[in-house]
Amino acid sequence: MEKSNKFLGVGILTAITASLCCITPVLALFAGTSGVASTFSWLEPFRPYLIGLTILILALAWYQQLKPKKEVDCECDPEDKPKFIQSKTFLGIVTLFAIVMLAFPYYSSIFYASPEKQIIVVDRSDLKTVEFKISGMTCTGCEEHVNHEVNKLNGIVSSKASYEKGNAIVAFDQTKTNEAQIEQAINATGYKVTNKNEN
Repeated sequence: MEKSNKFLGVGILTAITASLCCITPVLALFAGTSGVASTFSWLEPFRPYLIGLTILILALAWYQQLKPKKEVDCECDPEDKPKFIQSKTFLGIVTLFAIVMLAFPYYSSIFYASPEKQIIVVDRSDLKTVEFKISGMTCTGCEEHVNHEVNKLNGIVSSKASYEKGNAIVAFDQTKTNEAQIEQAINATGYKVTNKNEN
């Protein structure tokens, strides 16, 4: 049973580590420290290996839990009921927790409220669209974090960040905000603007 408990501890650790790059932006949002959002983005290339390791460890823990027990002939007291931490129920809870952690990048966007603001543009010639090339984004949580920060600025018509393309396309009213303020908002997340192109 001790072996099974060690597997569980390592399984939880690898599951959390596998999604740490996507959990950090959400934690940063709640803590109000958006600059630390990209702290663990360096873990992204290791994510597939950490997921594989988590699955392997949990499979070993389930094997240890479900394998037939060796029967020993003795006239001892009947086996005590295993502690909760050694039960199948606990292993099930840990497995469910690991799945929730591993899937975090796919549902992290629910933690970012959509902006409730009214956009009034007096003159269409004041509208401008700029593509900001951004380094450090690794998942949809990163995209949402960038969009969330940019949308705090006045005059933003739309912000569409993409971690796959490594960019954010921002439409804004030039009379209310400018490229420098948008770049500053993006850089404040911890991700960095590397280039700008006017569309």
